[in-house]
Amino acid sequence: MNDDLLGWLTDPPHTGGLTAGTDRGIHLADDRGGWTFHSYREIAASARRVAGSLAASGVGPGDVVCLLLPTGFPCLSSLFGVWAAGATLCLLPPPSYTPEAEYVEHVAGILGQTGAALTITSAELAPVAARVVAAAGSEREPWVWHDDGEEAPVHLPSGLALLQFTSGSSSRPRGVRVGWANLAANLSMIHDRLDWRAGESTASWLPLHHDMGLIGCLLAPVSRQEDLWLMRPEQFIRDPVRWLSRFAFAAHTAAPPFAFEYAVRRLGKRLGDLDLSAWRTAITGAEPISPGVLERFAALAAPAGFSSSVFLPSYGLAEATLAVTVRSRQTPLKVVRVDTGGLRLGGPVTVEAERGFTGGAGPAPSPDDAGTGWMIGCGPPADGLDVNVLDEDGKPLPNGHLGEIAVAGPSVTDGYHAGRTGSTRIVDGALRTGDAGFLHRGELFVLGRTGDSIKAHGRSVYVEDLEARVAAATGIARDRCAVVGVGNADGTAVTLFVERPEGSWVRKATTALRGTLGDETTVTVVVGRSGLISRTSSGKPRRRHMWEQLRAGRLRDSRVLETDATTTGRPL
Repeated sequence: MNDDLLGWLTDPPHTGGLTAGTDRGIHLADDRGGWTFHSYREIAASARRVAGSLAASGVGPGDVVCLLLPTGFPCLSSLFGVWAAGATLCLLPPPSYTPEAEYVEHVAGILGQTGAALTITSAELAPVAARVVAAAGSEREPWVWHDDGEEAPVHLPSGLALLQFTSGSSSRPRGVRVGWANLAANLSMIHDRLDWRAGESTASWLPLHHDMGLIGCLLAPVSRQEDLWLMRPEQFIRDPVRWLSRFAFAAHTAAPPFAFEYAVRRLGKRLGDLDLSAWRTAITGAEPISPGVLERFAALAAPAGFSSSVFLPSYGLAEATLAVTVRSRQTPLKVVRVDTGGLRLGGPVTVEAERGFTGGAGPAPSPDDAGTGWMIGCGPPADGLDVNVLDEDGKPLPNGHLGEIAVAGPSVTDGYHAGRTGSTRIVDGALRTGDAGFLHRGELFVLGRTGDSIKAHGRSVYVEDLEARVAAATGIARDRCAVVGVGNADGTAVTLFVERPEGSWVRKATTALRGTLGDETTVTVVVGRSGLISRTSSGKPRRRHMWEQLRAGRLRDSRVLETDATTTGRPL
């Protein structure tokens, strides 16, 4: 895999039949609505020059080099230049809409863990990068990208490839130690599940500092030397049609369910006016997958040539490199409804109903079934991966029982950098994920983080299900609300964050929450503008962070509408 992934960087390339040519490469979206093409040969030459400059700066094999760059040619040149120099790569999130002080604190916390020999940035980001480096306690100034140096010979490394930082949805981000063998195993699994064919291209807007964007959407096509159409996340938000229009000829992508919900909200029936006829696969995961979201997109996009077989629901996490389960294109989508009122860790899951996937078979489904226990399967484990569901004592449970998901196999990394620990951990060579789920008819079904469940009347209620129920009761989009469970000496308590002004929906939302958790539940509602809900790099709500910010009075432009008891306590 080193030759497949990096051999094209050498001059002349040696990639077992693949060549770094001028006819294929990466098309980068510009800010004028067009695309700029960079061939793999051009990227390889630039990466070798960056490697030469890094070597002249004292960077050698085994060193960690961080990138603080937006998606663009300097980022690609630096990314592969770091690997060409034999160093370990770590991509830092570039600035977004977060206040600068909060951003600097967050990224400095990541950088400080890496022990980086150097941080590469751009001239535009150099001032904020300098503040990040200083806050991390480093005395070395950021290195501003340039590729006008002498080319260096390419090192084909055998050690640590990547420090991939977790999204930090349930704790502070930690650096996962991804080896080259981990990358090889996971990319092989992805290519197999996608039934990747020669000449097929990919289109993506996912950020490269996130594992789905880096591994699933960049390295997957690069390791095959296939064309890639690459946007920045904010370009997708401004114009989702720009991404969707690529599927007149592009075959593959990966995206969280949010992307399809957002496209439906922005475009509606206009989805049918596009040409999506070449689209073969869309790995979707990184957050709870609502069948209704995918079905509505498929129904509205069907006139454009879209087939629901494109959707490949998946489950994965950085500690397993990326993908753990992915539905194959040959396996029908499975949708089940479970009795959420009877969920208990270690206990059996009651499947009340099963149905086929309805997207494209008729009118767009109603969202009314959201939050009523409907779930979609995330596919079977990949070949070579062993997936079990464990009870609270770490013992395997039978199929159909709810427990913690555990994974073992070649994609599982050796843990966290600098000895960090967390709820996701390696025990006896197996990855205990901290996620709750069950196996049914050979597929994995995922409910959410075990730490994000609320105990109510002896059963486990997952905040993702509560959010779905609020959305169903109020009509508020799933990505505009987030529930946080709070420890309270007087009983169950939840805080609901909503990016919407006060209205009649408040009573509907609180009624829906108490209908699931009990009439005695303490409900606090916090409203605010877009951006109230802080999110990780993968789009998951940073629930603990939001609750801490609320308690400290640091939530900007927000208002507490309803507090029927104290919210003091700790997040569950």
